[in-house]
Amino acid sequence: MKPIKTFTFMALAALAWFRADACTSLIAAKGATADGSTMITYAADSHALYGELYHQPAADYPEGAMMQVTDWDSGRLLGEIPQVRHTYATMGNMNEHGLAITESTWGGRHELAGTGMIDYGSLIYITLQRARTAPEAIKVMTDLIDRYGYASEGESFSIADPDQVWIMELIGKGKADKGAVWVARRVPDGYISGHANHARIHTFPQDDDPGTLYSPDVIDFARSQGYFSGDDRDFDFSRAYAVYDMGALRGCDARVWSYFNRFLPQGEADRWLPWVTEGSGEIMPLWVKPDKTVSARDLKDMMRDHFEGTPLDMTTDIGAGPYGVPYRWRPLTYKVDSAEYTHERAIATQQTAFSLVASLNANRHPAMKGLMWFGVDDANTAVYIPVFNSLSKVPHQLEVGNGDLLNLSWDSMFWVNNYVANQAYNRYSQMIPDIRRVQGAFENRFNAEVDSLTAATPADAPYADVQARLQALTDNAAADVTTAYKDLGDFLLVKFLDGNVKKQNPDGSFKRTPEGTPAGPDFPGYDERYYRSIVNEQGDRLKVRPVKFGNEPAK
Repeated sequence: MKPIKTFTFMALAALAWFRADACTSLIAAKGATADGSTMITYAADSHALYGELYHQPAADYPEGAMMQVTDWDSGRLLGEIPQVRHTYATMGNMNEHGLAITESTWGGRHELAGTGMIDYGSLIYITLQRARTAPEAIKVMTDLIDRYGYASEGESFSIADPDQVWIMELIGKGKADKGAVWVARRVPDGYISGHANHARIHTFPQDDDPGTLYSPDVIDFARSQGYFSGDDRDFDFSRAYAVYDMGALRGCDARVWSYFNRFLPQGEADRWLPWVTEGSGEIMPLWVKPDKTVSARDLKDMMRDHFEGTPLDMTTDIGAGPYGVPYRWRPLTYKVDSAEYTHERAIATQQTAFSLVASLNANRHPAMKGLMWFGVDDANTAVYIPVFNSLSKVPHQLEVGNGDLLNLSWDSMFWVNNYVANQAYNRYSQMIPDIRRVQGAFENRFNAEVDSLTAATPADAPYADVQARLQALTDNAAADVTTAYKDLGDFLLVKFLDGNVKKQNPDGSFKRTPEGTPAGPDFPGYDERYYRSIVNEQGDRLKVRPVKFGNEPAK
């Protein structure tokens, strides 16, 4: 007999030494979307994670084969579990059947950190290789935890197939037990939901509701630990197992609030502002019914949100500086005169490795029923390119190993987006129009290409033929965006050199004098608030005064 091989789960996980514990996942169920898709989003936010597109091809394994489980955060080997005979192909956080899973970490009670073998990252990617639908995924995930134990802290998962979307929240039992307690709820058709690093499931039906599943001991375990002492019907999962502080609400639930606020009638979401800002008043619900349908384009825009137009708007306070920069460097909290303060934490943030908008629709050809709009680095400046459930390879510009956080690669989408974004962080209001021009042109083009291909592809078209066209579309998109963003970064450097702004011709080229030399640049300076803040601080120290023996004004 041939020796049985031990298969390593996602070798790339050994490269991912990061904490992806500051993520955002937004949800739109069927009936809430413009085209009848189910949709979930993800922003993998980490200061130590490189933006790549992970891929695992479908495979067949001999009986008795084992797979290694590697902790997604640290790269530490957790153990081995039996491999299944056949695994499905995965592309990022989606598999070949149009199943998609995303997450956000909420930590919760630290004494409940899992001590088992399956961490949250492995739970996602193992499940994508083994499940075809959302209900199957929940069973695979909970079976894995029951059998091998859970190794992480509190976690929320968005689990979607073309028909339904579920939120599952779970937390380990600490040293008491290697398993976990959990609750899963199906988002009703016609509703939107989301989670962002805080447990969002509060009370839930306990009477055989088909849209609710939970571990048998989810209430009893909370009682045994002293987390809950009331009637079962009043049990609140989030209050029992999560940690409540300003970071959990204003830094986390506020991101979901901003999503709800965008799609509810004006002012309706204000009722939950006391909850997200100070933990008082009415608890924000797990889901709401939007007053307009949600499109993939809407969700891309939502992933770029900095609370614009709300009381939490990051572009309007003094921290935005003279160029309306909606970013705040870490740490998020700081002290002034012994009092602690916080920056806002928006959906869009500079340390994102990759983000996605997954659109799942059974009415599309089987090769494209899973459409994942995928971008790297800050979602606000990234271009989302189309990635499909049937793709067999990752474009070079997104593949694992093409650069890393310590090695710049000019043919990496992640690095060229950083080249553009990090210039904009200094002079945001001046540079963002040029970025939006290039970004918008690409996304309009890709939307049109996908719509055209969807309309022109009959359901019975040969799978291999459709797959080849989709692969070419994605490959071309990745290559074109990477080239264009390197050019865009060069353009921004030239145009905004030394605090000036180069003059341009109507066609966008830089203006020259009739003699061929560069035209003198504009000097935009700063905004009025910036100047006023200097005067308020310095008084008359910098005030221009007449010079007694001067012949002309100083320049």
